[in-house]
Amino acid sequence: MVTLDDIRAAAVRIRGVALRTPLLDVGPLSLKCENLQPMGAFKVRGACNMIAQLPPESRAAGVITYSSGNHGQAVALVAQRFGIPAVVVMPETTPPIKVEGVRRYGGEVLFEGTTTLQRKRRAEQELAARGMTMVPPFDDPWVIAGQGTVGLEILEQCPGVTTVYVPAGGGGLISGVSAAIKGMRGGVRIVGVEPEGAAKMSRSRAAGHPVTLERVSSIADGLLAVRPGDLTFEHVQTLVDEVMTVSDDQIRSAVRWLFRNASLVAEPSGAAAVAGALAQGPARSGTTVAIVSGGNVDPAAYAGYIT
Repeated sequence: MVTLDDIRAAAVRIRGVALRTPLLDVGPLSLKCENLQPMGAFKVRGACNMIAQLPPESRAAGVITYSSGNHGQAVALVAQRFGIPAVVVMPETTPPIKVEGVRRYGGEVLFEGTTTLQRKRRAEQELAARGMTMVPPFDDPWVIAGQGTVGLEILEQCPGVTTVYVPAGGGGLISGVSAAIKGMRGGVRIVGVEPEGAAKMSRSRAAGHPVTLERVSSIADGLLAVRPGDLTFEHVQTLVDEVMTVSDDQIRSAVRWLFRNASLVAEPSGAAAVAGALAQGPARSGTTVAIVSGGNVDPAAYAGYIT
């Protein structure tokens, strides 16, 4: 399990690459705006925390990852900052804006299949052939600790927080956030939110072990992992109070709500936690925070969501 000390050390390590993003009060919610990170999502935190700890010889050989989009962009951006090569294996269905983002930061893109497991296998093959270092998208203690810095900032920016809604894909963000917040304020309620069409964390919690879904489907392309990680599942089982699902219609409504009420651009995955918070309503006391985890969305698709 990732510790509070691990997360505090990560907060120091990622300074100068990841931003301390604002927390905005908007009506019934406070919004942690990770969509305002340099590459548009929280993923830069975990990628930076891991790559910064690699020895010089590993950096020289470069890094590789597999990603539906935002983690790949994060790895490419951090690798560019460190002056090292980066390869990203992405699904064939990746939105063009996320592919372009990886290339803009100097990353090499390879396409493989449509599921997490397919692109992971391809990345492992390339890893063996090229001698690079894998930067996992979520199931790694260094990555989880980096993502956990979001939780530290929430507590600093909103001391009265009572509930935090966190999107749940593979589980890296919710693992880190829950480790940070529960480590400092055990009474704060942590709620994970995932799409109905990709409810791998809900199914896994019910089963008592990680479950692999046969298929996933949602407009929230960043939350379509077919299986939680072993380490992330352990964190969620131990630290998270509730995991709920939201429909694609609720996610669309949340994207539109963020545009109209906060002037924030969020991709569907980035708006999932807001969808969960809106569905459950404001807390009776204290403050509810929802993490807006990313804002990398195709302009044409986005226009459809907000009209």
